[in-house]
Amino acid sequence: MRILVTGAAGFIGSNLVHLLRRQRPNWDLRVLDLLTYAGHAANLEPHLADGSVELQVGDVADPEAVEKALEGCDLVVHLAAESHVDRSILGSAAFVRTNVVGTHTLLEAARRRDLPMVLVSTDEVYGDLGPNDPAFTETHNIQPSSPYSASKAGADHLAQSFVRTFGMDVRITRCSNNYGPRQFPEKLIPLMIGRIARGQPCPVYGDGQQIRDWIHVEDHNEAVLAVIERGRAGEVYNLGGECELTNLQVLEGIGEVLGEKPLLEFVKDRPGHDRRYAMNGAKIAAELGWRPRLNWADGLAQTVAWYRQQEPWLESIRSGSYQDYLQANYGAR
Repeated sequence: MRILVTGAAGFIGSNLVHLLRRQRPNWDLRVLDLLTYAGHAANLEPHLADGSVELQVGDVADPEAVEKALEGCDLVVHLAAESHVDRSILGSAAFVRTNVVGTHTLLEAARRRDLPMVLVSTDEVYGDLGPNDPAFTETHNIQPSSPYSASKAGADHLAQSFVRTFGMDVRITRCSNNYGPRQFPEKLIPLMIGRIARGQPCPVYGDGQQIRDWIHVEDHNEAVLAVIERGRAGEVYNLGGECELTNLQVLEGIGEVLGEKPLLEFVKDRPGHDRRYAMNGAKIAAELGWRPRLNWADGLAQTVAWYRQQEPWLESIRSGSYQDYLQANYGAR
């Protein structure tokens, strides 16, 4: 079987490629990635060097690039996305192009070839929960709060319309907050690992009591593999880590692993900031037998250790345009 994985030079996608090379070595893997700021071909090594993964550099919103990438493929796993809420607030056009137009382009091309697709989405399409509300199920209403989550909701709606209108086999996974190796350090955990390790202030939105359900990327991708192999056409599967933590608890956990006390710097909350996410994973557990396996303490310790070994890569990212982004996002708050 040959699988096209879009966006696989990024965080979740590259980890999925590594998992598939280990667990399904007979599958042929092709990657379509534009190699934007968060995508790095090095994330796919050593598989590019040994020829076990093929990389095609291209835009998922470009029909010609998509048609070329789909040649000879049997299934598509679609992860290509602009994914950072803060960046979507600073400028939403790229999110609409990649997440909505790109998904539509891929759906049309896959439909013409009668290819099944797994669309990797997010818990953020549901909006947020109150402190005592039950966790999101797959039947919750879609109520996105940010341009990012709205663009992902648009992708989900398009996919579901192709299921109903054209009978296409699309399966959607909606995951909670991922953490682990190869995540671009604009996201909370890798950003704060670097800041705490260097004794720098850690910017905390609002009161820091926002709650997220954390899942290690390895667990997440095990679930994606289960959906690839055993998921039902047209279904949505919620994926959670069974690990609800406030942002302050996350920082405290990183500090404990590093043996350093975080220096907190409370900043103005971001617009439309969701208060709490939590995912009910009963459906995928019952149907596909998947549940998260890696606990928070072990997963965080492994993640911190990985980032502490990546200082040259991290240092290259901390300069230039990435610093401009940090100043634009946090400097005025």
